[in-house]
Amino acid sequence: MEVSKMSVPELVICSFIVVSLLVIHFFSDLLRASLGGHYSQDVTLSHLVEAQSSDYAWLLKLLVNCFGYSCVFVPGYLIYKYVARTNYLERGNKTCLYRAVNMCITGNSSYDQLEPLGSSPADKERPAVSTPPKRTSSQEAVQLMWCFGGLMVSYLTWGVLQEKIMTQHYLNFAGESSKFKDSQFLVFANRLLAFLVALVYLQWQPSPVRHRAPLYKYSYASFSNIMSAWFQYEALKFVNFPTQVLAKSCKIIPVMLMGKIMSKAKYETYEYATALLISLGMIFFLGGSSDSSKASGVTTLTGIFLLSMYMVFDSFTANWQGSLFKSYGMTSLQMMCGVNLFSSIFTGASLSMQGGFMDSLAFATEHPKFVFDMVVLSICSAVGQLFIYHTIDVFGPVVFTIIMTLRQAVAIMLSCFIYQHSISVLGFFGVLIVFVAIFLRVYCNQRMRALRKRAEANKPKMAV
Repeated sequence: MEVSKMSVPELVICSFIVVSLLVIHFFSDLLRASLGGHYSQDVTLSHLVEAQSSDYAWLLKLLVNCFGYSCVFVPGYLIYKYVARTNYLERGNKTCLYRAVNMCITGNSSYDQLEPLGSSPADKERPAVSTPPKRTSSQEAVQLMWCFGGLMVSYLTWGVLQEKIMTQHYLNFAGESSKFKDSQFLVFANRLLAFLVALVYLQWQPSPVRHRAPLYKYSYASFSNIMSAWFQYEALKFVNFPTQVLAKSCKIIPVMLMGKIMSKAKYETYEYATALLISLGMIFFLGGSSDSSKASGVTTLTGIFLLSMYMVFDSFTANWQGSLFKSYGMTSLQMMCGVNLFSSIFTGASLSMQGGFMDSLAFATEHPKFVFDMVVLSICSAVGQLFIYHTIDVFGPVVFTIIMTLRQAVAIMLSCFIYQHSISVLGFFGVLIVFVAIFLRVYCNQRMRALRKRAEANKPKMAV
């Protein structure tokens, strides 16, 4: 009798998941029928969305994607409310489902219950870690070249393949050419491989910091991360790759705005000045770049809107992850693993609801070159993230920013050379302004830190 009572909460939680999925599936069938899918039951929702007007199909696709994400959000919200109302975690049986819910909501596993739930790793003593021996100048140079080469190779290859997959035609076995259209499938492939790489790395080299963050908190950064990645891929259908690369440099502006909104952050005068310079350079570049295949006013405005949304979501991701680091003190690899876990779940659920898996896999079986490009793209994305964390850990964020700025400049030149993008003198002048502003920002940032350290050192000590 006691066992049956303890199994009721598990049955209720499972029913939330099943009923939510059935309701979402019912509404997806209604949407499919409204788009004309009732004429052929073999046509997937993803295919029906792609068949809409090419200028506005992205908007319908965005709504359908978000509807797919509700497959995770809706049952997750209902379970969260049910657990809070019934005190399930205080009296629940120690089943696998209990442990999973406990990890998602509190961040603690079943054997952590004796520890205070409000404590964070930053408040606890961390195990002693042996300090690595100081490297010589030659070892520092080799390490720097390793980080520089790894970031350059992984992200330059990633950028070239990203543009190729989203803009170029692939030939099938019959010699017919077609484009790959489902950006969400690329996001899913990238995030799944990144999650597996981070998980394997953490198993191979365990972190000295014990993970305690509630898993559901990663879902916010995960959602904004996959949305920014989706907007980034979709933008390539409307603007060329050099425009997208330069727009990424402008994300400093929405990051600053999001920082003031979320964290009430304050910024120095030089930060505002360099942000304005970056904006000016971007305006010059947009005025001096042209692409005959993307020349209409509708596509240009759509491309700018998609890039703007990419920067908004990307800036939220950075600020939210920063707040999680401060609150729970997890390592960068733990963050990478948690965010990519939810990203894989979100995109996988949405693709399953739309039938996007079937369309993408059908395209892959008919276009083997696409499979190769997609696998290499995902590997470069995952390995690039590891190089990012390693470079910041060894050399700090300033060196990393300089390397990535150089990478952006090389990426623009490489894209113009490979894909024949035309940029006028005004456009190149805009590129120059953007990168000068970035280097000026890095220099001023270092200068301000040095002045603060000197002021702290010269401050007279108070007598005890």
